[in-house]
Amino acid sequence: MKPTRQAPATPSSDTPRRLQRAPAAPQPASETAAPQGVRLSKIMVERGMCNRRDADALIARGDVFVDGKRITELGTRISPDAVITLAEGVTLRPMPTPPVPEKPTADGVRLSKVMAQRGMCSRREADALIERGWVFVDGQRVNELGTRISPDATVTLDKRGEAKQAERVTIVLHKPMSFVSAQPEDGHQAAVTLVTPDRLFGGGTFSRDHLKGLAPAGRLDIDSTGLLILTQDGRIARQLIGDDSTVEKEYLVRVSGALSDDGLALLNHGLSLDGKVLRPATVRWQNEDQLSFILKEGRKRQIRRMCELVGLKVVGLKRVRIGKVVLADLPVGQWRYLRPNEGF
Repeated sequence: MKPTRQAPATPSSDTPRRLQRAPAAPQPASETAAPQGVRLSKIMVERGMCNRRDADALIARGDVFVDGKRITELGTRISPDAVITLAEGVTLRPMPTPPVPEKPTADGVRLSKVMAQRGMCSRREADALIERGWVFVDGQRVNELGTRISPDATVTLDKRGEAKQAERVTIVLHKPMSFVSAQPEDGHQAAVTLVTPDRLFGGGTFSRDHLKGLAPAGRLDIDSTGLLILTQDGRIARQLIGDDSTVEKEYLVRVSGALSDDGLALLNHGLSLDGKVLRPATVRWQNEDQLSFILKEGRKRQIRRMCELVGLKVVGLKRVRIGKVVLADLPVGQWRYLRPNEGF
């Protein structure tokens, strides 16, 4: 990161001036940094102010103040808790924050990541459970965020943690056209706005607490209808949309156009989108203008783009099944709770 400084108000000279370091003013022994302190330049780097070279340049120019006192001597050591400021007119662009590696190290793997990988909850939910002291690792209570554990450790929840997870609900919605799956956009409402007491189908008790943290587990295009899952449960979200998810999604797709000779075979396997080969699918004719698609992935507008590649145009798309949960007779625009005996 390169420091910049506002130009002084004095007239410029035709002869370039050479930047010289200001002589270090002698300081009383009481103001001299303690030998056991830390180099000023190192602390500036650790605090993300600049790199070591830029820190030394700023110090040499007398642009750095420690606890209100100007420092001009390279190698000055200060207290790790000292207040460091820069001279007026000196600005620094923020240093980029290096990504934190998530790979296992000799110290283990983050507990929240292990819990998410095992399908216990999402990472955010794991952090909340850990903060409350509701997580045990090999029988020992853990309440410190960032704790690393062995990938093979036994992770359990106490009864309060289990009860908290049991309170989370999952909603099965029959999304109409013109509603978006997630955030409102271009004047279209989010599907979650349909989750109201008057639209509840098939019994159950609605609570406004069920809307807290409720999010779609997957997407359904604005011009598509059918089954959409919204959940508070990170375990279900991971099961349905995690990178390693193999849950089937079934669609009825009305098409127009002429299918190429090898089109049906390609729809089943052999197409690529965005340079990536698609997973094998199960595609068959339902009738003369409707196909059935069973997919195990969910790329953006995947079915419409697949059809375009083989000469077809989608004129209607409806999702009728996700895993073992079916749309059945759920009316358009209405919703129900996932039943205790249902699973994906």
